Amino acid sequence: MRILLIEDDPSVAAGVVDALETPSTTVQHARDATTGLAAAASFAPDLVLLDLGLPDRDGLEVCRELRGRGATPIIVLSARGEEADRVIALELGADDYLTKPFGMRELQARIRALLRRTTASPGATEGVRAVGPLEIDPRARRVTLAGEELHFTPTEFDLLLYLADDAGAVLRRPDILRDVWKTEWYGASKTLDAHVAAIRRKLGDPDWIRSVRGVGFRLDAPR
Repeated sequence: MRILLIEDDPSVAAGVVDALETPSTTVQHARDATTGLAAAASFAPDLVLLDLGLPDRDGLEVCRELRGRGATPIIVLSARGEEADRVIALELGADDYLTKPFGMRELQARIRALLRRTTASPGATEGVRAVGPLEIDPRARRVTLAGEELHFTPTEFDLLLYLADDAGAVLRRPDILRDVWKTEWYGASKTLDAHVAAIRRKLGDPDWIRSVRGVGFRLDAPR
C-alpha cells in the first residue's frame, strides 16, 4: 500500500511515518501543497493524509483538487477543530477528518476502516438499486439520476448505497456509523451529517434524504 502524507510539521510527519510504514506499506512525505500535488500524480497513492495548514496553499483547496482528479481516499489531519472546517472539508471530498493532536492508534484504525469501505468485494453488493429515477450500481460504483451520471466520493457512495438498500425505511444513526464507517465511535455523527448534506446537494433536492429527529435518515424519491 502507498500512502501520501502532505504535512508541513516535521515532528507530526515523523510520528506518522514511523507509525504507518511497514514492509508492505510505503509512506511518502510532502512538506507543502505543490510537492504533494506533484507526488499525488507520480506516486499514485492508495490513500492521502492531508494537513490543512500548509505553507504555500490552503489545504482545503488541495483537497478539492485531489478529489477532482479521482476517488483516492482522503483523510484530513488538522489542528482546526471547528465544526465548520470539518463540514467544509467533507463537502469538498474528504472521506474522514481527524483533529490534532491525535493518537497513532486512532489514525491506524481510521485508515483500516476507510480502506475496508473502499476495497469491499463487489460480489457482496451486486445488483443495481433503483429508487425512482435514481440508480446505484455497486459493481461499477456508478450513480445516475434520470440517466445523468453523478460523481460521489467513496464514502458518499457507500452511504448512499447503504440508504438505498432499505429505501423508504428510517435507518438509525448508530447503525449507519457502525455499518458504513465500521466504527462504534459515535463522535463521527457530525461527519455523517456532513456527508448527508453533500449527497443532498449533488442529488439536487434535499428531500431525497429526510432527517428523522432523534433517529436517523431515510432515502426516498421526492414527491
